[in-house]
Amino acid sequence: MTDRPRSEGASAWSRRGFLLTAAALTAGSQALTQGRAEAAADLPGFPADVDVHRSVYRNWVGEITAAGLWACAPREPDQVVEVVNWAWRQGWTVRARGSSHGWSPLTIPEGTGAGARVLLVDTVPGLTGLSLESGDPAAVRAGAGVTLETLLGFLEDRGLGLTATPAPGDLTLGGALGVDAHGTAVPAVGENRLPGHTYGSLSNLVLSLTAVVWDTGSGSYELRTYDREDADGAVLLAHLGRALITEVVLRVGVNTDLRCVSRTDISAAELFAAPGADGDGNGEGEGNGRTFASFLDKSGRVEAIWFAFTEFPWLKVWSVTPNRPLTSRRVTSPYNYPFSDNVPTVVADLAGRILSGAAWYLAPALGAAQFTAATLGLTATLSRDIWGPSKNTLLYLRPTTLRVTANGYAVLTSRAQVQRVVSEFTDFFRERLTAYAAQGRFPVNGQVEIRVTGLDEPSDVGRPGARVPALSALRPRADHPEWDTAVWLDVLTLPGTPDAEAFYRELERFLLTAYDGGYALTRVEWSKGWAYTDEAAWADQEVLGAAVPASFDDGAGPDWEQAAAVLERLDPHRVYDNAFLKRLFP
Repeated sequence: MTDRPRSEGASAWSRRGFLLTAAALTAGSQALTQGRAEAAADLPGFPADVDVHRSVYRNWVGEITAAGLWACAPREPDQVVEVVNWAWRQGWTVRARGSSHGWSPLTIPEGTGAGARVLLVDTVPGLTGLSLESGDPAAVRAGAGVTLETLLGFLEDRGLGLTATPAPGDLTLGGALGVDAHGTAVPAVGENRLPGHTYGSLSNLVLSLTAVVWDTGSGSYELRTYDREDADGAVLLAHLGRALITEVVLRVGVNTDLRCVSRTDISAAELFAAPGADGDGNGEGEGNGRTFASFLDKSGRVEAIWFAFTEFPWLKVWSVTPNRPLTSRRVTSPYNYPFSDNVPTVVADLAGRILSGAAWYLAPALGAAQFTAATLGLTATLSRDIWGPSKNTLLYLRPTTLRVTANGYAVLTSRAQVQRVVSEFTDFFRERLTAYAAQGRFPVNGQVEIRVTGLDEPSDVGRPGARVPALSALRPRADHPEWDTAVWLDVLTLPGTPDAEAFYRELERFLLTAYDGGYALTRVEWSKGWAYTDEAAWADQEVLGAAVPASFDDGAGPDWEQAAAVLERLDPHRVYDNAFLKRLFP
């Protein structure tokens, strides 16, 4: 890759310009309404009772865009069925769209043109119902288009909540379940799981789901509901875009109050130290040091954000705390880090100079600026120590934040080996970043993010015979029952950064080699970047065709081919498909 020439108008990357650009990205998916006459010409026989319009598609970071695609907004599941059957008969494909908050080409791949026979189905306008189901533990019936913030607010009002969730509240539930979205939580030492809760992915909370699938009896696509005990339903729990879900019933539990303490005073050398290097023994128990694993043992809920070329990560530690500590600030709403959501001037200016002037060498300065903004911002906004209902500390990322591209992996291992995984990975990352910088190459100008979750134990939903989400990255391995934990590793950088793909490829090769099934195993994070060549993500056929399927084949089934066969049987006409999915599920 070569550096880009400096463009005119670099001053547009002022704080105001940067935020306006971010706002424009958020608004990019809004419909560009066209007359019904054009729709009638391009979409003959399209259901007359379903709103349809030309639209712009843009993923989270803007690396995948498409202008002029047709989109529709069904108001109810039966209209979704009409749309899907129309698409099948007309030879079109259907792609469900929620908030488009993702990186990978599971919805559409880059290069999809306005003339493509691709119909976007917007779930947010109509598929947003919410109702509480009777029972103990409780359950909630939710439309696929409801956002996580709306869902969590609905639950909070009824004294209910989740153990962990992704940080962005704008994610739709359907989108989150499609890629087994997760938060960060494992049980602290001595902590017992509460009824209705899970330490795994959101997909592991599903009691039943309703999807639009092929029905051989009627010779058409129809709505079908699958209980958690159903083998086909287990594959749909994380379907990667090869299905369309309209509604789910989720198991939920009593809400908890969480305290979240942020620290920026522990060096990466100490936090990510090798087991035994600081008096923490083999990584088990609290120890005397301040390692990642010791905080995990104490609280169970930890996230490290380590800005590139800096020495002190931003460490968040959540703990279940029924009563507000005297030093904690009570929070009554989410998004309590405004310095992160609203890009500070110095960060925006540096990001602008890097992007518009190809000044990639400024990566160390940007990392330092981001760390300084976090350190000062935590103090200025009284956010170092906050407390409140779970939603208000778990949701902390708005669409106005700095938008960066990201790779993503889950390393399955035992709880006792978490510190080893974290230490080995961060050592490799630091060594390679330093080596690149010595050559005048700066492939990372964002941060490393580390989270830890439990695995998807189907017993968590309290339903006899419940099945594990077949394609979830958190699916346990039958051949390694000692693995009970996943370490999530993401590296973020500005889109278009030279050498980023080559750097990501080195990291991926390290992970696949170091964690190959011995004491740990690497799986890809579906929504992020993976399968890297030196030039592009989602392009390495060896990873797509061998490494990814092998990571799910444990002899217990369903293996990758069996899961793919279920998706094919439920959608034999491949209405839910795109060019990338054809490579993932040939």
